[in-house]
Amino acid sequence: MSAAYRERVVAYLTGHSGEMVRLLEALTRAESPSSVATSQFPVKQILTKEFEQLGLRVRQLSGRRSGGSLFATPVRRKKHAGLQLLLGHFDTVWPVGTIDSMPFEVDGNVIKGPGVFDMKGGVVQIIFALRALHELNLVPNITPVVFLNSDEEIGSRESRNYIRMLAKRVERAFVMEPALGIDGAIKTARKGVGRFTVRVSGKAAHAGLDPEAGASAILELAHVIQRLFEMNDPDNGISVNVGNIDGGIRPNVIAPESKAIVDVRIATHLDAEKVESDIRGIEPQTPGVKLDITGYIGRPPLEPTPANRKLWNKAREIAAEMNIELTEGLAGGGSDGNTTSQYTATLDGLGPVGDGAHAHHEYLLLDKTIERMALLTLMILAPTIAGETT
Repeated sequence: MSAAYRERVVAYLTGHSGEMVRLLEALTRAESPSSVATSQFPVKQILTKEFEQLGLRVRQLSGRRSGGSLFATPVRRKKHAGLQLLLGHFDTVWPVGTIDSMPFEVDGNVIKGPGVFDMKGGVVQIIFALRALHELNLVPNITPVVFLNSDEEIGSRESRNYIRMLAKRVERAFVMEPALGIDGAIKTARKGVGRFTVRVSGKAAHAGLDPEAGASAILELAHVIQRLFEMNDPDNGISVNVGNIDGGIRPNVIAPESKAIVDVRIATHLDAEKVESDIRGIEPQTPGVKLDITGYIGRPPLEPTPANRKLWNKAREIAAEMNIELTEGLAGGGSDGNTTSQYTATLDGLGPVGDGAHAHHEYLLLDKTIERMALLTLMILAPTIAGETT
């Protein structure tokens, strides 16, 4: 890519930093927690207006429990052009009212506020990358389309089918999740995420008068929990955590029921299959009890596939031309990039550089985030790499 292209893109984005901050403030003040569907409507209206001003047609996809999603496509599309997906979310983990105790603040190069880093800053990057292309009359060979959902922070249960459908149609996907670490590492691998529920059915009896007549669901759950924790294998990136337990009626009754909710993280598809099989294969050890184990690996691992590596190498090449040393890393949490990676070349963690995702010190660095914005714009302009598509 020519130096002239790079210089025009960087100059345009640097010159519009004030507008970026104003848009980020508007999106941040439009608080949009995943758990409150109605809170998503104001932020969707802001985004719809921004995309329509860029000549995009916006479809607002309704949700049953979530605030729905936005799908934006060019009104005019280059004939026979392939598609590339710009993927993000506008929901946050922060409840409505957080802005009062954790206000939007600009302190020089540091911008703070609920959701600025994860990931309303990434949404701003998408808008200004497309705005740069529009204003500079730069037409990518591969047509960019945008999908933003409102349930990513709670597992993308409603939007996952849309994402899967799009991933099968596009040549590549850029995921605008925050960068990994303050040095801005790209997330070239992510652990898969699973959620399981173990329910134990026992038999109640008086703990003092007739304990042998009962079958303790709590005793059995204790055995199950030990089995689950034995599955942990840190060296291979496998973590199995029992995060919630419940059970019993009262202290003087042999517990007739108990329940545990289990979080699973794995680094490879092979480990995902094995751990899921091992969990489902747990057998009861306490006479008279029954186990009911439900759940699955909802987000498969994002692995360094050949297509993903080609896309990463292109990003590193373009970054080097911008005098940026791009690094990579493994993220323990999942994203919608885990889904797209199953079907198309995916680059995750292209979003803001900063720190504090889901924490009260959440912030982004404006200069580094603008650099990422320029990188995204130039990646959108890059032609398809041989062997990039899966």
